[in-house]
Amino acid sequence: MHDTGTAPQSDPAEHTEDQSKHSRRFGLLAATTLVMGNIIGGGIFLLPASVAPFGTISLLAFGVLTLGAICLALVFGKLANQHPQTGGPYVYAREAFGDFAGFLAAWSYWITAWVSNAALAVAAVGYLDVLFPLGDSKFAMMLAALVVQWLPAAANFAGTRYVGAVQVVATVLKFAPLLLVAIGGLFTFSTDNLGPFQASGSGAVGAVSASAAILLFSYLGVESAAVSAGEVRNPRRNVGRATILGTLGAAFVYLLGTLSVFGNVPHDKLVDSGAPFSDAVNHMFGGTWGGTVVAGAAVISILGALNGWTLLSAQTPYAAAKDGLFPSVFATKKRGVPTVGVIVTVILASLLTVYNYTAGSDGVFEILVLVTTFTATVPYLLATAAQLYFLISGQSERVNRGRLVRDGILAALAAGFSMWLVAGSGYAAVYQGVLFLFAGVIVYACMSARKKRAATAS
Repeated sequence: MHDTGTAPQSDPAEHTEDQSKHSRRFGLLAATTLVMGNIIGGGIFLLPASVAPFGTISLLAFGVLTLGAICLALVFGKLANQHPQTGGPYVYAREAFGDFAGFLAAWSYWITAWVSNAALAVAAVGYLDVLFPLGDSKFAMMLAALVVQWLPAAANFAGTRYVGAVQVVATVLKFAPLLLVAIGGLFTFSTDNLGPFQASGSGAVGAVSASAAILLFSYLGVESAAVSAGEVRNPRRNVGRATILGTLGAAFVYLLGTLSVFGNVPHDKLVDSGAPFSDAVNHMFGGTWGGTVVAGAAVISILGALNGWTLLSAQTPYAAAKDGLFPSVFATKKRGVPTVGVIVTVILASLLTVYNYTAGSDGVFEILVLVTTFTATVPYLLATAAQLYFLISGQSERVNRGRLVRDGILAALAAGFSMWLVAGSGYAAVYQGVLFLFAGVIVYACMSARKKRAATAS
């Protein structure tokens, strides 16, 4: 017997507030760009060089990962159709397995969001340095990273109307140069640049697994529309569509862009490249202006990702706070945005950024970022497990019996993909990620006790 009863319903007050001039519910286009913008951050600009040492066999690994991500996206779409509330994986896990599972999904997703935001901001500094040389001043770099974090936060404070607008504009602007390479690069493609199919000394299976370990986290963000389902117009229809369209759009850019870079930059140069898309543009058009173009695209890409992730980082705690599983202050919402969640998230990310630049040790920050690759998979695994639970338990309101086998296979594949993500995190990340989860157990004990006492008093 679970202690949740029925899934939490959408708050009518939210819908009333969503009609204000500052708060507008996302349409299909805005929801799709939210998914695409969150999946594609700044990592794509280094991915081709990261997997080049394994040879073109890494494209095979990318293809397998794309199929796994699409399966996960389809599962999120089906879950959102039955549970169109803000919170995504938190809502699904809580409905299936109770408060504790829901809390773990919310807690781990929240950790992933604010640590990843700090990482994205720090990554943006390298690209900003190309556009506006910062010198060797750590203070200037730290200030730039903080500005990069607080600008998207300002868009969030302004309301969901502006979050959606910024997301659409950022996605269009960053996709223009990426599509230029992905499509234009095919016209200057040369098979002589591809290098060996298998460049590493390991066997084919080992090479695919090793390259996959680098690429595994390229699709984090497929759940973006589901997490913000409460802010999407007609969520039963649009969340699933946005999730699939956004994932397919990101997959198109990922696969075609990586292939084009492979065919435009000689393999021996690509292995050591620090800006593979810049090198590809230079090869396509000549000159050395590619670095500036790619740097601008990378900054726009990261700002767009931060804009979306800042909203998502507040949505899951908001849903949990409404159920008494997070501090009640996180349930505060203005202009369609959980403003307290945004503030707390940005402050935590800013403190981590300051620590990165003042502690004198890069290792600690990299370890924390690696931990997020594990914490991000916890909500995925719980959500896919929830779908399997709904299917196997035969709950008629959630199961289309004529499609039971198909939906079951899809959920099983998505669960397997989630497990692969956990394995790809590495032993150290899993070990330290579990410590983060255990810290959450203490928080849950306190919140659960308060909830029980309040219920008893009433």
